[in-house]
Amino acid sequence: MSGILSYLLRRAWQSLFVLLGLSVVVFFLLHLSGDPIRLLAPIDTTAEELQAIYRAHGLDRPLHEQYWRFLTQAVQGNLGKSIRSGQPVLSLALERLPATGTLAFTAFFIALLVAFPLGILAALNRNTWIDRTLMIFALIGQSMPVFWLGILLILVFAVNLQMLPATGAREGWRSLILPSITLGMFNMARTTRLLRTELLEVLGADYIRTARAKGLAERVVVWRHVVRNALIPIVTLIGLDLGALLAGSVITETIFAWPGIGRLAVDAIYGRDYPVVQGVVIVVALIYLVINFSVDVLYVILDPRVRLK
Repeated sequence: MSGILSYLLRRAWQSLFVLLGLSVVVFFLLHLSGDPIRLLAPIDTTAEELQAIYRAHGLDRPLHEQYWRFLTQAVQGNLGKSIRSGQPVLSLALERLPATGTLAFTAFFIALLVAFPLGILAALNRNTWIDRTLMIFALIGQSMPVFWLGILLILVFAVNLQMLPATGAREGWRSLILPSITLGMFNMARTTRLLRTELLEVLGADYIRTARAKGLAERVVVWRHVVRNALIPIVTLIGLDLGALLAGSVITETIFAWPGIGRLAVDAIYGRDYPVVQGVVIVVALIYLVINFSVDVLYVILDPRVRLK
């Protein structure tokens, strides 16, 4: 028990350093991108009025002072206020987060529901036409850019066939279909290929031949011995994929006008709304770290041979 607690504390400490480093990089890179006040202020704004706006947002201070102010407020749960709307950044991010979470988890489960049976089917039919067909499908899925796939699905299913809505989230689950397939396609294809590879490696192990020699049913051999022992690298990939789906939905949300945190970040970048971009990055990074930490803990549950070090 003490080993697990020590591991948890060490990982939490490492995560804090990751967040700190990320906040430094994002803060200074954003301030190198341009002046948001001059972009938003009217052309006829006087120098005195500009200085008043700078003071109101704390942008008249040196960069290191601005960063320290941002950091001390962030520790207290205050990520600042939007320059454009004046609303708290954390409220804006949390307001959009459920939409992104719904899209990411839907894409995640669609990817797993398709990838697992396809990967198992390909491995059990190695070097047959079934295996080759599925691997070609997986290769195509990994090769298609997200923006191209999204536009293609809109043209086919929304414009030509008029079966599904093209943009927005007004039609409930029907609005989720196209963006979730677009977002999850790459992960589905990659998981299929990795699962096939891991299953083939386990299928050639001595203990699998022993299990079959004992007369165990093929179904028992596959699910109890083969699939379980191939899950460790798959769990790693799944955990990283879930975090990547949450963080990488920016393009998909932009194409489908999905009201999520990714689209909020894009709008903030275009408007040079520094506090919103910083807040979104911190929130997404925190979610990503929590998911990766959960994956590490799952290692021990899936395989007792794995030890926390």
